[in-house]
Amino acid sequence: MTDFTMKTDADGVAVITWDTIGKSMNVMNQQGYVDMIALVDQALADDAVKGIVITSGKEGTFAGGMDLNVIAQMKESAGDNPALGLMNGLMATHDVLRRIERGGMDDKNKGGKPIAAALPGTALGIGLEIPLACHRIFAADNPKAKIGLPEIMLGIFPGMGGTTRLVRKMGAIAAAPFLLEGKLSNPQKAKQGGLIDEVVPADELLSAAKAWVLSEPKIVKPWDEKGYKLPGGAPYHPAGFMNFVGASAMVNGKTQGAFPAAKALLSAVYEGALVPFDTALKIEARWFTNVLMNPSSSAMIRSLFINKEALEKGANRPDVPDQKVKKVGVMGAGMMGAGITLVSAMAGMQVVLIDQKQEAADKGKAYTADYMDKGIKRGKASEEKKAKALDLITATTDYAELAGCDLIIEAVFEDPAVKAEVTKNVLAHVGDDCIFATNTSTLPITELAKASDKPEQFIGIHFFSPVEKMMLVEIIKGQKTGPVAVAKALDYVRQIRKTPIVVNDARFFYCNRCIIPYINEGLRMVAEGVAPALIDNAARQLGFPVGPLQLVDETSIDLGAKIARATKAAMGDDYPDAAVDEVIFWMEGEGRLGRKSNAGFYDYDEKGKRQGYWDGIAAKYPQADEQPDLIDVQHRLMFAQVLEAVRALEENVLEDIREGDVGAILAWGFAPWSGGPFSWLDIIGTPYAAERCDQLSEQFGARFATPALLREMAEKNQSFYARFTDQAEAA
Repeated sequence: MTDFTMKTDADGVAVITWDTIGKSMNVMNQQGYVDMIALVDQALADDAVKGIVITSGKEGTFAGGMDLNVIAQMKESAGDNPALGLMNGLMATHDVLRRIERGGMDDKNKGGKPIAAALPGTALGIGLEIPLACHRIFAADNPKAKIGLPEIMLGIFPGMGGTTRLVRKMGAIAAAPFLLEGKLSNPQKAKQGGLIDEVVPADELLSAAKAWVLSEPKIVKPWDEKGYKLPGGAPYHPAGFMNFVGASAMVNGKTQGAFPAAKALLSAVYEGALVPFDTALKIEARWFTNVLMNPSSSAMIRSLFINKEALEKGANRPDVPDQKVKKVGVMGAGMMGAGITLVSAMAGMQVVLIDQKQEAADKGKAYTADYMDKGIKRGKASEEKKAKALDLITATTDYAELAGCDLIIEAVFEDPAVKAEVTKNVLAHVGDDCIFATNTSTLPITELAKASDKPEQFIGIHFFSPVEKMMLVEIIKGQKTGPVAVAKALDYVRQIRKTPIVVNDARFFYCNRCIIPYINEGLRMVAEGVAPALIDNAARQLGFPVGPLQLVDETSIDLGAKIARATKAAMGDDYPDAAVDEVIFWMEGEGRLGRKSNAGFYDYDEKGKRQGYWDGIAAKYPQADEQPDLIDVQHRLMFAQVLEAVRALEENVLEDIREGDVGAILAWGFAPWSGGPFSWLDIIGTPYAAERCDQLSEQFGARFATPALLREMAEKNQSFYARFTDQAEAA
């Protein structure tokens, strides 16, 4: 059986149809390249064939990308020289696409047959790189389709000719959003942006492509013609020089040098623009090999693609019947409740939004209306879609409206007594099968579940703010939470198209448990006289979206102080963060509560824009004459987090290292290039990690003490993904 078939019509057009066996969307594998080019060569050699159309047998899609096993197979093909295997495999792929691009022409650009791509819908990665090698790209007018090259989001870049062809087609500046940001577009936007050539009604897709093929079009690509000039100017052209200088500054400004793929992509573009097209393809392949040999790319692919997809498909879901949510009750119409209402209604669920006052409930519902209005202005929503979402929301103060709800999500004030009262009021109005979830970020689920007479149906669903933007949802099992409640939470998260992780109940659960030490370490360094700019910039150069001081400003300093007081009250003499409290309580006392008060570690203008660090920090905590090395600051920030992740695994808060890695990246932006805390430890090696922990703990204290699990793994020279073999194989 083959994924590719060909049929030649009476008009002389050979239609090659891609239909990956056993997949809902086409993905390219090694055999697929062989089968595709065999049919192309057969059609080019057939005198009865006037041209070729490459299309998909999958309704509404063309291709979702490449089977990532292809990379592993390439690496293995040259024995103990994986780089050679990659380079050979990539050049073989370039040869396939180049033969399509040349369409059978001779060295003088004579002869040849036109080849068109007809895209019924989504075309991503290699699913766009193949069309870019064709002579014209037609797409069905399918507004749900996504077209683009998202590889950069996975720690790689388009390495099958997409980088070289797109830059030569559009110029470096125009191609930048699609290559460096992984921008995806619907067909109309893709045409406007220059990615594709034609958008036609879906029922006219093949006929339009065939008509073009039969029109005897010119098929020589511009870069194969004498005198070709790169749009916007090549690197040593006056205009092009400034473009490339600007692009380099932009890449380094956004990535801080932490993401190897972006720099490699820019190098491939710059160097490739100086040489003929075929040489540029070889340069692209060399840089792509360089990236694929970097452990960062493997870690990012594993965490952000393979593991993330596995979790979204229910890798850790209990074996119980479908628990799809039909009607959800949301308790509390504040920012979190309003966001939960929005994503639930957008997913097609009935939502009952309850607050103490009707005015507050109505305001919570209006959040959805405002969000939809913004979408309408950007062309991403319609009045009909807005009306449909609002019709699903009932904003009320009446608990009786909860009748028929199969899931309740409580998002009221973070006070156990308030939550307990709401829980009891809700349970008096819902059916026996209704699952009750609390959206808390710190309060123990097991304790909150005592307000319910059915603790097995009580669970934590921890959203991150803003709900509609943050992709992770942390599901927390209490000591008595049952499998149906877990399945209900997982099925709900899947309905709202977010990524779930499931953890066991413990102080701060998993995500906050790891992020609080990151913030605290930054505060400790302030008190030690480390320059605030060094602290935040050290974090940004590790790939974190914001440094710890900026983060505490964003989340609010008084919230940090509140958490500190509650933690100290709970832990008593075991409380370890008195040095942190000194800084955070002082800032609170100064009335500098962060961005919300336009005053925190940063100064802000009247519009809330950061203006630099507040001078009062240096007055209270003078900067030390000798500042620490950058790597020492970075290691303190990194190990403060990863050691908590290891402890969470030791204590069975985490049951799956995949959830630890994916959760860290999606929840607080943990150095995405690393693949997450456990992947980072695997990259640096457990022996070195344990040695470094010993050094840090001796210098800075017991918070850096090597966990027993890490010590044991270091002695055996084990990696996390090798030790936890079931998870490694599933990944």
